[in-house]
Amino acid sequence: MKKLGIICFALTLAFAEMGCTGEAYVTEQPAEVVYTRPASPGDGYIWIEGDWYYSGGHYVRRNGYWTRPRQNRTYVAGTWQHTNRGYRWQKGHWH
Repeated sequence: MKKLGIICFALTLAFAEMGCTGEAYVTEQPAEVVYTRPASPGDGYIWIEGDWYYSGGHYVRRNGYWTRPRQNRTYVAGTWQHTNRGYRWQKGHWH
């Protein structure tokens, strides 16, 4: 359980850092990646779908993960947005 907490903390830091990098647009929305969701680590966990991050001139898929829900908050999944500049990823967040 302690390892899972450390992993979740590291992922939170990584997602927070990505939010500071600005907007990145691409001409085509990347294809969805298919992968097998691992088993839940226990009762009370929720699955957070994977996100995309911009690196090296293109978007890269980061797989989803299990986490405990935040009290009185709801997770809003990320979505692709299409604008006149192209496609950009609006990452998921807690609301």
